[in-house]
Parts: sequence; structure tokens; C-alpha cells
Amino acid sequence: MKEEPVRQRLLAEATRLFAERGFESTSVQEIVLAAGVTKGAMYHYFDSKDDLLHEIYARVLRMQMERLTQIADGTGTVKQRLHRAAADVVETTAANLDDSKIFFRSIHLLAPETQKTVRAERRRYHERFRALVAEGQRAGVFSDRVPAELVVDYFFGSVHHLGTWFHADGPLTGAQVGRHFADLLLASLGAAPETPSGAAPEAIPGA
Repeated sequence: MKEEPVRQRLLAEATRLFAERGFESTSVQEIVLAAGVTKGAMYHYFDSKDDLLHEIYARVLRMQMERLTQIADGTGTVKQRLHRAAADVVETTAANLDDSKIFFRSIHLLAPETQKTVRAERRRYHERFRALVAEGQRAGVFSDRVPAELVVDYFFGSVHHLGTWFHADGPLTGAQVGRHFADLLLASLGAAPETPSGAAPEAIPGA
């Protein structure tokens, strides 16, 4: 589609400017100048600056929801599927860290209706993830001492905290952190992490 690069440019420049200056300090005029388009072109794709910020995060969440659905409905035991899902959300968050950091730093600045929409979108993701935990608890694979909802809230609290310490050039990759987080989640549910056949558990550098 010929016009699609314009939309992508607007999102890319908005992401860069929000990261550098903050959402509140960035004007629509600065975004369109950086993207090399007119305000009319921007408003063809986005209703407002709020809409831009929403889409920066929503595109990541849509991708994560698609991947979670494939994993949850895929093959393997519930323990394997939950491990894959937990590792995946950490890895994809780390790969799109600027988008997530900008959003969580600025969500309180969005209009109330937009905030409501975003929270509903996130809730759908969390509910699908929680269904995996609940499935394992019903089957007796996971301990049910802690409610599934609390387990999921605790896990995602750690995921949302990634932006405060994770660096792409750090000692661990996003995939490695994802596997460690998934192992910790399974351990908290009373399930031993599964190591692929013939593979040794991965050590944390410097540990």
C-alpha cells in the first residue's frame, strides 16, 4: 500500500521524539516536521497525539496477543505452553522496549476514554495468559495456593519493570531474560522448569 510508509514514518518519529523529550513536551508540529509530512497527512491516519501514543503501544500488544494465542492454542503440555508464553512476552517487550517505556511513562496523560480502551486491551491479554495458569492449576500441574490472577499480576509487574534496567547491550539478551523469567514463574507455581533434552541449564553471567 503506497501510503503505508507515511504512517510508519509518523509512528517512528513520534516514538523517537516521545523517548527524547517526553509525550507532554512534544508537539504535533514537531512530529510532522520530523516525519516530513503535513498535519493533514497526520490527521488522515491519527485523530490526535493521544492516538499516536496509543498506537505505539497497541501495535506491540497486538503482536504479543497474536503470539500468545498461537502458543496457548498450540501443542505441548500446559507447563510447556506457559513457559513459552512467559518467555515470549519478556523477549518481545525487550525487543520493543522504547515503545513500552514511552507508553507506561505517559499513560496517565492520555484522555480518560483512551486510557479505558488501553486498559481493556491489556486486560484481554492478561486474561488469556491467566487462563493458562488456571488450566494448569485445575489439572493439578501447578499449585493453586496462590490465585491465578495474583500470580499473573505479580509476573507482569516484573515484565513492566524491564524498562528500568534491561539494556540490549547488557550481559543477557531478551531471549535469555525471558527464559529465566519463565523458569521463575514455573518455580513459583511449584513446577520445575523443563530443560531441553541434552541441554544444561543456562547460567547467569557473573553469577
